[in-house]
Amino acid sequence: MTRKIGLMLFPRFQVLDLAVTTVFEVANELKGESCYRMVLLSEHGGAVASSSGVPVMTEPFDGHSFDTVMVAGSMELIVSTPGFVDFLRSASALSRRTAGICTGAFFLAEAGLLDGRRATTHWGQARALQRMYPKVKVEEDRIFIHDGRVWTSAGMTACIDLSLAMVEADHGVELAKAVARKMVVYHRRSGGQSQFSALLELEPKSDRIQVALTYAKSNLQKPLSVDELADAAHLSRRQFSRTFRVETGQSPARAVEVLRVEAARALIEAGNLSIDVVARETGFADPERMRRAFLRAYGQPPQAIKRAARGQQG
Repeated sequence: MTRKIGLMLFPRFQVLDLAVTTVFEVANELKGESCYRMVLLSEHGGAVASSSGVPVMTEPFDGHSFDTVMVAGSMELIVSTPGFVDFLRSASALSRRTAGICTGAFFLAEAGLLDGRRATTHWGQARALQRMYPKVKVEEDRIFIHDGRVWTSAGMTACIDLSLAMVEADHGVELAKAVARKMVVYHRRSGGQSQFSALLELEPKSDRIQVALTYAKSNLQKPLSVDELADAAHLSRRQFSRTFRVETGQSPARAVEVLRVEAARALIEAGNLSIDVVARETGFADPERMRRAFLRAYGQPPQAIKRAARGQQG
């Protein structure tokens, strides 16, 4: 069975959102059959220019029905047209699922498709979404959210996570993993995973501190003493500790805890490991130590995050 997917575009859409077409294309290739057929749509058809100025050819809205309707996002909030929202509302009613990529969630909200539902969008626009559409249950720090037949994702590359999750829902985890491998992307960030990366948040300014952090992230099962991290950075313990705090604003021990918590949360949300195993795999040594770290980072224990992840998967 071929699933027809319509991707709705508009002037100044974000061209990176077209990456979803590659996910479905690779799924077809690896499956050896036409599982998906992508149609790029716009209100009037013809060439539609992205925010970068690159034009994309589209078909007009009229005369289409879809298994899945997706709406692209943009670098800035775009004012909709009545025709765009009307088609989205009617096409969604006839489709199996509807998705908003990044700020595409605003179009879904305007069409009333997110009322009473959990949704996400780019972190920079999440509060605006909540303010403009108070009936939406906005979760601003999620990669993607699947609430019933409506899906939403964070910005930029999160559209890949969203579409991989759709492939997994349609054809199973093994095909989704194979697609991710072919595309050389991670399979797959949990929908509940934070939009932020601990390594990005620490923002080391020198290569040596970056090397130490990368080493720590790759060796979380180890104790990771300051001496070990200093050796990885090729610095003395004293110079390393001083430079590390100046560049990241944190002590090495605190930064390692942040990396451990991030890794532990990803494993918990994947849903395959017990709390005890997660604690051991991420170097916390015991669940109680991990519990205290989670309370400091998230204000809730690992068990609560695990329950929430199960609820989302259901």
